[in-house]
Amino acid sequence: MEKEVAPVDEMLPKGQLFTYGLQHVMAMYAGAVAVPLIIANALGLPREQVIYLIQCDLLVGGVATLIQALGFMNMGVKAPIMQGVSFAAVAPMILVGKTYGLPGIFGSTIAAGMIGYLLSPVFSKLIRFFPKVVTGTIITLIGVSLLPVAVRWAGGGNPAAASFADLQSIGVAFTVLTIIIVLYRMLKGFWSNIAVLIGLVIGTLIAIPLGMTNFSQVATAAWFSVVTPLTFGMPIFDGSSIFAMTLAFLVIMTETTGDIIAIGEIVGKPVNRDDLAKGLKADSFSTLLGGIMNTFPHSAFAQNIGLLTLSGIKSRYVVVAAGIILASLGLFPKAAAVVAAIPNPVLGGAGIAMFGMVATSGIRALTTVEFEGNQNAMIVAISLGVGLIPLAVPGFYHNLPQFAQLILHSGITAGSIVALVLNYFFNEYGKKEASDICEENADCHQA
Repeated sequence: MEKEVAPVDEMLPKGQLFTYGLQHVMAMYAGAVAVPLIIANALGLPREQVIYLIQCDLLVGGVATLIQALGFMNMGVKAPIMQGVSFAAVAPMILVGKTYGLPGIFGSTIAAGMIGYLLSPVFSKLIRFFPKVVTGTIITLIGVSLLPVAVRWAGGGNPAAASFADLQSIGVAFTVLTIIIVLYRMLKGFWSNIAVLIGLVIGTLIAIPLGMTNFSQVATAAWFSVVTPLTFGMPIFDGSSIFAMTLAFLVIMTETTGDIIAIGEIVGKPVNRDDLAKGLKADSFSTLLGGIMNTFPHSAFAQNIGLLTLSGIKSRYVVVAAGIILASLGLFPKAAAVVAAIPNPVLGGAGIAMFGMVATSGIRALTTVEFEGNQNAMIVAISLGVGLIPLAVPGFYHNLPQFAQLILHSGITAGSIVALVLNYFFNEYGKKEASDICEENADCHQA
């Protein structure tokens, strides 16, 4: 009798692996290249360096994904987790870059990765403080926090532009969303599972005659280009820069912890302390590698959690295929330029479906939580309330010190921390003392 294979370890046919993997790449591509674009624009870098930073970003993101999904030298949680450059470190990177340039950013990134790697076993001890009421709240926050990203994409990407959210952009976005809904409902099996990919392809084809696509970079991009370590010179290790980046990376580790546990819930692979330590080590090592390979801190990409739920495909080998595709795009700039030509409104239509499904997964997890005779409702209510503050009023914390803004600016991080603290206060604090009293009272054991 053959041993039953868990869905997370299922090996699918090669054709399906490629297609599902490509769907993951297309779903996260815009977010993956956004950080190098933001950093490059803030530092006024020339176009050639911008393209090279994106190339490095894609290559390291692919390698990081492979480490996380396959496991390597006691690193990686072996789950379908896409890796990419984190938005959480953008603010300190710009500050460091304006003083020390790219070598300063890469030096502090290397140092933060090393520190994160050493702290991973300690950080993983937090897993006991992540019961369903906490994980369900965090998953819901991840989904709700990502929805504004999808809405900005649907409007064209730049809210400051005069054409933002014009009839054409909104029309294309909701056309893509409608296509995905219809395909998801009408098709079966494999074709239903790739509804997002089909929606992205059809949406891009619709956008071409509307003049919303720009394939000019495809013609000018090189066919093949090799990424070399430390292209911009030796890293600069400045103490204050390292401190700022390490603080940002602790925030990243908090978010990654929530992402890893969330994905474990979705794919039916409960995460233990050892798994979490390996996942955080993979994040840290990829960040260290990123600094060497001319890119930035890496983390688990929450954007792809919704795709796991929407497609129902839980195999980590799909993400392995996505990692290979992502790394290949980093070596073949012309192929990367084709994917980059997908218009923002097309991504926005797909994003509304995907990110909404993340929130739905969190709500589903919360339905299994006991709310009677305890304070779990208060934990969820306050955590969601605090986590939504940056979405409701983005500049709410602008008068606070920089380190506080770094933590609170992310609703996911702020809400996660509040959920952890409140869960400890309501459900953990005093338990040991009550147990000790019970041990002294023989009646407790007879009750």
